[in-house]
Amino acid sequence: MNTKLSYLSLACLAAMNTNAMAEEEPTEAAVERIQVVGKSVSYANNETTESMLKQQSNLTSVLAGIDNLPGVLINEGDTFGSDDWSTTVSIRGFQISLDEQQIGITVDGIANGNSNYGGGAKANRFIDTENLALIEVSQGTADIASRSNEALGGTLNFTTISPTEEENLLMSVSLGDFDARKYFVRYNTGEIARDTYAWVSVSSASNTDWVNQSAENRKDHIAAKLISDLNAEWGLSAYVSYDDSHEDNYQRVSKAQFETNPESDRLTAEWTGVPYVDQLYRKGWSTLRENLFAYVQADYESDNLSFSGNVYFHDNSGRGDWVPPYLNDLTVDTGRPETELDSTTTVRGGSSNGIITFVDREGFALAPADNCVSSIVFPYGGAGPAFDADCFGPEAIPVGSYRHTHYGKQRFGFNADLAYIITTDSFENVTRAGIWFEDYSRDEYRDWHKIIDSASSFEFDHTPYWIQYDRSFAVDTTMLYLENEIDFEWAKARVGVKKFIVELDSKDNFDASNNVAGIDSDSDALLSAGIVANLPIEGLEVFAGYAENFAAIKDTVLERDASTLTQIEPETAENFDLGLRYNSEFIDASLTFYSIDFENRITFLPPDTPDAGIDYNIGTNGSYVNVGGIESEGIEASLSIQLGEYFSLYGSYTNNESTYKDVPDELGLGIEAGNTVFGSVEDMFVVSLDYNKGNYSAGLSNKYVGDRFIDAANTSVAEAYSVADLYAAVDIEPAFEGVQNMQVRFTLNNLFDESYLGGIAGQSAWIGAPRTAAVNLQFTF
Repeated sequence: MNTKLSYLSLACLAAMNTNAMAEEEPTEAAVERIQVVGKSVSYANNETTESMLKQQSNLTSVLAGIDNLPGVLINEGDTFGSDDWSTTVSIRGFQISLDEQQIGITVDGIANGNSNYGGGAKANRFIDTENLALIEVSQGTADIASRSNEALGGTLNFTTISPTEEENLLMSVSLGDFDARKYFVRYNTGEIARDTYAWVSVSSASNTDWVNQSAENRKDHIAAKLISDLNAEWGLSAYVSYDDSHEDNYQRVSKAQFETNPESDRLTAEWTGVPYVDQLYRKGWSTLRENLFAYVQADYESDNLSFSGNVYFHDNSGRGDWVPPYLNDLTVDTGRPETELDSTTTVRGGSSNGIITFVDREGFALAPADNCVSSIVFPYGGAGPAFDADCFGPEAIPVGSYRHTHYGKQRFGFNADLAYIITTDSFENVTRAGIWFEDYSRDEYRDWHKIIDSASSFEFDHTPYWIQYDRSFAVDTTMLYLENEIDFEWAKARVGVKKFIVELDSKDNFDASNNVAGIDSDSDALLSAGIVANLPIEGLEVFAGYAENFAAIKDTVLERDASTLTQIEPETAENFDLGLRYNSEFIDASLTFYSIDFENRITFLPPDTPDAGIDYNIGTNGSYVNVGGIESEGIEASLSIQLGEYFSLYGSYTNNESTYKDVPDELGLGIEAGNTVFGSVEDMFVVSLDYNKGNYSAGLSNKYVGDRFIDAANTSVAEAYSVADLYAAVDIEPAFEGVQNMQVRFTLNNLFDESYLGGIAGQSAWIGAPRTAAVNLQFTF
């Protein structure tokens, strides 16, 4: 573990201390209130606080900000969240992972376009950490207007900051362990036209991995936002962001592998020239993504009528890489060199006839010697003779592939919300209605490239020898909702209904007989209702909410030829919340009981299950099926207390029980009804103490995560762990003319260097990040 940065950062803070203490003490203490209870609505919801965001460095993904809220578990491959492949989110037993997308994500209220690895985009692709205002977590029932058809277990809404009224320039430099660095600049224009303000920001970040420091992660981000009050009733806002990321991945491990060596995910740092070993070369496990996202929104508000409408566009493109230790044998080359070695030949479609691992100098495929036993023992339990050079003659030349899966997606959509208010002496009635429409198209193809010289590097021939498949998908989504809420001052009640109309099409660009058109994935009319009532104790309220949530069939289902679409139904969930909230000058508290019934869970069944290793050739085989459901119930509690002028205390507790139900026996999944949902956690709690006095702020937080099952059969357990985070910051009187403010902030995540298994997906797990330090220096001009 690199501790030099930790010592350097603490020394820097100490050196600045004298300058900061010389400033005049404010006459009144600056009290930072912690508010995590959320809005006074009929469903559980929470918001991040400034202290929670300070626990994460500027190098960190925006997703990490919600990890201390009740019911939420965020796991990422490293502290900086620099690998989407290893990112998982869990709320009430619902997951965002490689396997499942059951939690909705919105950016300023606009749908993110799904969160899956294969062409999806989570909030960290749209928002830079420095441009994040807050995150709203609506667990379970959520707002009826939430724009997502993945929100079975709730919605995460990430909100961007607004421009300031005054012109200023913010410059930020962040440094961290594992060669982490980030340079960020944001310019606030001030008033550029009457009541019109804007900002524009640019950042560049990079870091390596924590395992063997071989990854070359980088991220470049550009964003801008504008707001304008056109008149007393109309307002305009707009946002645009561009993100370009290259991420080298972390690999999942089994429980046995973790126990053998908890500091290695088995990906390698050096190219060995042995293809079977080099299939785990970290730089060959890569995620490349570009995301362009923009919206323009108009808002209107009068005494009894309000309207909000926006149009948005999202373009996503990228690639996922692996390095299979062979060439696919696609053509019969009797008596001639292998066609796959010829960079002028590309096979389109079809299937592999076998694999080629070694060739001679003329390009003829070689076979291993009879009865040869391989001496290669890593990875995946060792190689057979076909992968071991010792089983071939001295003239054998190793060959391998660089496999690319290319993703492309374009989304265009609009949202409109209307609210009409009727006010009388005894009550206020609000009727809301809205629409969301999105036209979505996605392209995906996979090509295989010959590695030019497998003995020396993973450089590849840019002309593919095989384009395995090429497919296009189109999805049209329309959501309509209507809700009425009546407020009697002492209580307010609402009832509403919404409906999704979803149509999917797929096109096989190689074989038109595989085309699928006009698949409907519509919802029934989805009921939503709730009530909030004030109790005799001032500041105390009780709430109850019910919602029928829905997730349409994903276009990924259409990728698999064996999926029987007429027998697949969309996923649904019935969510019920019952709780108490208390809000006073010094204490905020909430307690929620929830119960969720999840039906028609969709799962992918591969054509076979290899005992070890990766099936690199899997393409359109396998199928998606409904495999029963999940029942979840539990409690979520949070408490924040202002302890005098300078200290505040926050705590949250979650108890969750998520179990499988109605699992079809004939599928042979090895899952029994009553088994705990793998990856879900039964017990979590957080305790945070924060200090804020004048120019100084600091905080210490600890999160406990209970045991989780790694597999659906409940035979392997990721044991409980606790992770503590520390931050300290000081605002410094500028020593330079023209500088308005200087701040130094130090963060130390996983303070006690806890060793644990983090994110779980595919019935295996990623190793949790070790202790990681970072320091940020920020100037405002």
